[in-house]
Amino acid sequence: MKKLLYSLFTILLTASLLGWNWQQNQHPIVDKGDVIECLNMETQQAYQIEASQTAFAAIHPAPIVVEPSNLLGKMTNFTAADGKTASAYFIASKKKSNKWLIVIQEWWGLNDQIKLEADKYYTDLGDVNVMAVDMYDGKVAATPDSAMKLMRGADMGRMTAMIQGAIKHAGSNASIYSVGWCFGGMWSLQTAILAGPQAKGAVMYYGRPEANMDKLKSIQCDVIGFFGNLDQSPSPTMVNEFEANMKLAGKNLAVNRYEAGHGFANPSNPSYNAAAKADAYTKAIAFLKVH
Repeated sequence: MKKLLYSLFTILLTASLLGWNWQQNQHPIVDKGDVIECLNMETQQAYQIEASQTAFAAIHPAPIVVEPSNLLGKMTNFTAADGKTASAYFIASKKKSNKWLIVIQEWWGLNDQIKLEADKYYTDLGDVNVMAVDMYDGKVAATPDSAMKLMRGADMGRMTAMIQGAIKHAGSNASIYSVGWCFGGMWSLQTAILAGPQAKGAVMYYGRPEANMDKLKSIQCDVIGFFGNLDQSPSPTMVNEFEANMKLAGKNLAVNRYEAGHGFANPSNPSYNAAAKADAYTKAIAFLKVH
């Protein structure tokens, strides 16, 4: 009897130890949404790393101060997808419209230059609501060093939540368009990806292209891009790859190239190229009107 009890005790102890060891070697189930969110961060994080380097700052001379006296819009608040309050410079359509243009800043932040661009697009497009999202939560840089600090501390997950919140704020029936420069050019394309079937057109000014083919295949609108042949962020090689990938994904991308450097479309940029900006802007407005 004692031998039998001892054997049973040994079996139970062994089973308990084996069960404990199995539990220790199991990994928690990964949520599909977390995987997708991680994949969605790859391009933004690559940009963040690049934009935190002095070489990137070197192609961004401090902008000329712009002091507009009669801006058309005003700051407003909305709820981001993370449940926190976000803000944007907003100009409502003069008559009710389900067309929304999401405007996205350069790496400097939502400064007066971007607000002037928002005003210009609003004036020339007409029947559209314009929303320039404040991606830095109120912070604005005036020098390359301060912009690098903002970029190093940027939370790309928070920024994704802002764009998602802006799309939701526009409404489920809204037609979403986007335009952005540099940092904003990258986010303009990401906005088209995040908007899904609501996306109707995206305008990129020298923004970092998306390289993930699954994400490119998910785009449901046409895209137009304006790039400088003298630019290194993105470089002509990156633009060529983007063009090839979009074609492979079966998407419509119109690429326009200029003999200009980074930031050529920004009048407050000392390396501003007026001729290139004029041509790009005319094509951007025509693209948005057609779509």
